[in-house]
Amino acid sequence: MNNEAKKFFAAQAWVNGAWHFGVLLEVDANGCWSRITPKPLDQEKTTATPVGGLVLPGVVNAHGHAFQRAIVGLTERRNPGAGAADDFWSWRDRMYSAALRVSPVQMEAIATQLYGELLAGGYTQVCEFQYLHNDIDGQPYANPEDMSLALVRAARHTGMGLTLLPTLYMRSGFTATGLREDQRRFASTPQSIIRIVEALQKQTQGDRHINVGVAIHSLRAVAPDALNQLANYAKQALLPVHIHIAEQTQEVQDCMAHTGQRPIQWLLDHVEVDARWNLVHATHTTPAELAAIRQAGASIVICPATEANLGDGVFDLPGYAAVGGTWSIGSDSHVTRHWSEELRLLEYSQRFVHRKRNVAAQCLGAQSSAAALLQGALAGGNAATGLSLGGIAVGQRADFCVIDDNSGALLGVPQSHKLDALIFSSPDARPQATYVAGQLAPAPSGTGFVEAMASLWGP
Repeated sequence: MNNEAKKFFAAQAWVNGAWHFGVLLEVDANGCWSRITPKPLDQEKTTATPVGGLVLPGVVNAHGHAFQRAIVGLTERRNPGAGAADDFWSWRDRMYSAALRVSPVQMEAIATQLYGELLAGGYTQVCEFQYLHNDIDGQPYANPEDMSLALVRAARHTGMGLTLLPTLYMRSGFTATGLREDQRRFASTPQSIIRIVEALQKQTQGDRHINVGVAIHSLRAVAPDALNQLANYAKQALLPVHIHIAEQTQEVQDCMAHTGQRPIQWLLDHVEVDARWNLVHATHTTPAELAAIRQAGASIVICPATEANLGDGVFDLPGYAAVGGTWSIGSDSHVTRHWSEELRLLEYSQRFVHRKRNVAAQCLGAQSSAAALLQGALAGGNAATGLSLGGIAVGQRADFCVIDDNSGALLGVPQSHKLDALIFSSPDARPQATYVAGQLAPAPSGTGFVEAMASLWGP
């Protein structure tokens, strides 16, 4: 990594929720923004690298399963075995076919392709909810962190920032005592997750692009005592914590039948949830639950494309905005790999439900829906990763992307409306370059991905 300080001059940059014109952006030796100067003196610009196009902050992808990139496009046909119901649960069975095949070598190739695509889509850090801990036969690897290290290698090869979340997964449902046979690779305990976390911390020490947290797969997958054991460890170690919750109506119904409470209600009543916690999906909530999440200081990770693709439902953005809740976005199953698509779908899903336009602008107190959505996504990045990734501001990591101002979607659009067109016009205006900690990320190469796909599924 180049530790020299750098300067960039941007003709147009998104800073503090608005466009600024003629901005000097300075990066320190640690890869963080050290100084932001609107309209600098001419002599100050002479030592800066000019950046053509629109400069936007890098966005955190707060939830993803890299191996699921291998099934994109392969689950979009009706499953005759599902009868009348083709839903999340039938999709999950098909997803397991990939989970039971992927080796560490294939995982690295798939993740390398994915991370290159995410960088090309303007993401600069991804939170990996990683639960493939065991080999294909379900036996522990000699080094339990092997699958996670495949993701580390992919991140380093592409320049992607990575928050690894080794995930606790112990049972197949609320009333089960263990896992199904097709979940054998997920088997873990609080102790095994802690060992993976500490091994990863040791092997990534000093890498400012990579950090580690923990994840709990879901309430149905982890017994209360084990959940609290891992949560207490994370609290002592100051780690971010992620959990799938209230994604599906069946999950909510099962939780109520087993515990007498809805999932979020149970979690907040039985676990010490605080600002380190990130509740993934939270698609099915009550106003009281949203207020309680906000009061606890926790954040929600919304994954609009996956929630649409799986038929999960629509997140209550107006309800959460009303209590001032913090949220981020994730691409989860990676059916899309661009943050602009996730934000567009988040707004459009609200319009479908509420039959109104510019819902995000209205509920988030802004004039522009695009600006409200981008600022909301940026605000949750720090919570999701435990890092300083909140946009172009002094002290934050110097992550940014450069959008080609000559993209078809932006041609002829007034400068003040460029972000609106970026999110709500197509063909999409995509980044022409992405920087992580001030370093240019290489273009995706696809090395090994085609071969990995062929070995998984055939020609």
